[in-house]
Amino acid sequence: MKTSKHSAEHYIWGDNCDGWRLVKNPNLSVIHEQMPPRTSEVRHYHEKAQQFFFILSGTATMELNGEAIVLNAQEGVEIPPLVPHQMFNNSDEPVEFLVISQPASTGDRIVVE
Repeated sequence: MKTSKHSAEHYIWGDNCDGWRLVKNPNLSVIHEQMPPRTSEVRHYHEKAQQFFFILSGTATMELNGEAIVLNAQEGVEIPPLVPHQMFNNSDEPVEFLVISQPASTGDRIVVE
């Protein structure tokens, strides 16, 4: 079945960020996300889900276990379970990216203060 962000389930998260659920099943989640300039996700980790973030356009910074990793278009980073992380868009342009989680990360997020 063909899907795109134009036909997928849409939701808003964080500070006016967008998400489109391209694949939604218990074993695999693929989400197309968009973050406006100067926004961020909360610092968190997942108990079971491993994730891969892949930048489609723009530049993002992923804070991964205390290390800041700058990700440009066509670059990605894998995040194992239990590793605290936080995505930032510190730029003046929107950033679009894919978040691939296995198993799905729904209900598996622990916020870190």
